[in-house]
Amino acid sequence: MLITGDQQLLKQMNRMVLVRKLCREPELSRADLAAAVGLTKSTVSLLVRELVDEGWFSESDLVSTGSLGRRPTPLHIDKTRLALLGTEFGIGRARIVAINLVGEILESADVEYDDASDAASCFKLVAKSLIRLAKRVAVDGRSILGLGVGLHGGVDEKSGVLHYAPNLGWRDIDTPGLLKKQFQGSLLADVPLFVQNEADVAALAEFEFGDQSSVDPLVYLSIGHGVGAGVIVRDRLLTGFRGFAGEVGHTILQAGGPRCSCGRSGCADALIGLGALLAKIKSGDKSGSFAELTTLFAKAEAGDAAICEAVNDAGKFLGVLLNNIWVAFDPMRIVLGGAALQFGDTFLKPALDVFKEYADAAQLPSPDVTLSRFGSDAVAIGAAALVRYHLTRPYNLQAP
Repeated sequence: MLITGDQQLLKQMNRMVLVRKLCREPELSRADLAAAVGLTKSTVSLLVRELVDEGWFSESDLVSTGSLGRRPTPLHIDKTRLALLGTEFGIGRARIVAINLVGEILESADVEYDDASDAASCFKLVAKSLIRLAKRVAVDGRSILGLGVGLHGGVDEKSGVLHYAPNLGWRDIDTPGLLKKQFQGSLLADVPLFVQNEADVAALAEFEFGDQSSVDPLVYLSIGHGVGAGVIVRDRLLTGFRGFAGEVGHTILQAGGPRCSCGRSGCADALIGLGALLAKIKSGDKSGSFAELTTLFAKAEAGDAAICEAVNDAGKFLGVLLNNIWVAFDPMRIVLGGAALQFGDTFLKPALDVFKEYADAAQLPSPDVTLSRFGSDAVAIGAAALVRYHLTRPYNLQAP
């Protein structure tokens, strides 16, 4: 026999099944939903009434069917009453956004760090900006469902602790603890908080706010200072045994290649990442300030021969990595994102050419390779998508 807690969980699971179904197929009626998910019409009617009252669903005007009797009322995900917050702790600055339930940006802001090496001060600045943003969202009468955080480093999925962010020098950072301390007494004091790696959340942005049926499995490949991937298989984010799934930056692309920060040689990070390109230009210095990266992109666009050659070489290795991701995960789509895409065709054309050569040699159709639809906002929007992902899959939150 189910205990009360189990009954409540079952009800919440049923509610969120309806939400996920309507996210994928807008304009279904109550009867359509009941038939699609296998619940009784009376149960669906009750749950839909709650979801409308809470701001998840809205109803359209009645649609004429040309027949007698009561006409079905189309339902939609409500864009006007609920909000999701997301933040990316980037290199040198943070990006924060508020979005509605379908991924449209309502408010956004950039937060420049005073001292990027001081994690506590960075979190304090970002927390204050998030509180201000939350107030602006609340003025419109929206309720905030939760906050997601995307971090450039290894994250413990259960605790939210950032183990190590190599490009920031942060180690063992209690992300939830630092933020909740700053949120005390504010609108964000009691909102659910979720933390994940930046490539993982960027993958969720593409998955949650796209046509899920056509992109599962999906791999999001993030190419910035380093290289990482977010992997979604059968509606679930693949994080691995210790949370290291998707660390493709440390797959070996060249035996005996350049030494990587992880201690290995020939890693994707050391051959493709912006840190590696900066190292070639700055005689081994991989720090790479925002201004230096801007200069690097400008010189590549201007046709600097040495930089274009280095970018072209990195693109070829990206083609090798795309092939390795293809055979490892067999995805329907690989989405490319990250700052390195600012190199444009100088970087992407050699990558896609090499990838095509492998596909032609194998005589197999390769997966679609596309660019992120969210551009530089992919991680921040993905962090907000992390909230929707977890709240609409309550069994994830019950996992031990």
